[in-house]
Amino acid sequence: MLKMVDVYSGSPRSFATQSGTDITMVKATQGTYYVNPYCDTDYQAAKKAGKMLGVYHYAGGGDPAVEADYFYKTTKNYVGEAVPALDWEDYQNPKYGKDSNWCRKFVDKYHELTGVWPLIYTGQAALPEVANCAKDCGLWLAWYATMNWNSWTLPAANFSVAPWPTYTVWQFTGGDMDRNVVNTTKEGWLKLAKPNVNVKVTSKPVVTEAKPRPEVKKWVDDLGDTWYSEKGTFVTGEAINLRYGAKTSSKIIAQLSAGTEVKYDAYSRHGGYVWIRQPRSNGYAYLVCRAGNEAWGTFK
Repeated sequence: MLKMVDVYSGSPRSFATQSGTDITMVKATQGTYYVNPYCDTDYQAAKKAGKMLGVYHYAGGGDPAVEADYFYKTTKNYVGEAVPALDWEDYQNPKYGKDSNWCRKFVDKYHELTGVWPLIYTGQAALPEVANCAKDCGLWLAWYATMNWNSWTLPAANFSVAPWPTYTVWQFTGGDMDRNVVNTTKEGWLKLAKPNVNVKVTSKPVVTEAKPRPEVKKWVDDLGDTWYSEKGTFVTGEAINLRYGAKTSSKIIAQLSAGTEVKYDAYSRHGGYVWIRQPRSNGYAYLVCRAGNEAWGTFK
């Protein structure tokens, strides 16, 4: 499998040229109102370093055809060289969970403009919303065995990607760096980027682990959110609110400044965020460590 790192404006610029990786995927646009100011900087640096390339659009929940056109016009000089992708998540996307045809309309319009089918990036819970894209688009799945997996060794995994027969890309870390494995060859990746070429992933991904992990406890809280036990330390990369609950509506305890170390004992992915739980003398506090496809700090 190939190794891919995905980057956005808040990533260290060095991630785009990370040693030992094959592909750099760069955030380009969001909605019809945002262009990553470092998109071309990272893209050209990765290209100069000999990386294969990708660019992605974060769905803003507006008119899907208009967003596809915005993505195309912003990145048209990359068409045929970079594999495009659509990022479908809850954060800042009012259509998430409400419109199962949004992504279908976006990819149809983008294909009409370029002859290329974008990859679909999402989490496992949203697969039913994007299932109608499976016959044309490859799947880029975000699935983390743990939020504190900071290496290129693949964790043990057992997840479904139906109705896709397998994933094209698996994002398996969301801590210090977004690490991905790509289930095709270099030639296959380059073909995915070229107009009017359909490439299907035929190999079944083999997921192994170097050594067994301790048993992870899993539970559902009173709000219906699934949590996983894990002890670690998160270092905030920017100011982040510490809250009494794992909801954006929960009361704020304090605002943590960048560089604050937070020891946590569990994490949960819901509502477009990854939350971690901080044990305290009088209970627990909660904070976001990741929103959508963007990390808000690093793990030690």
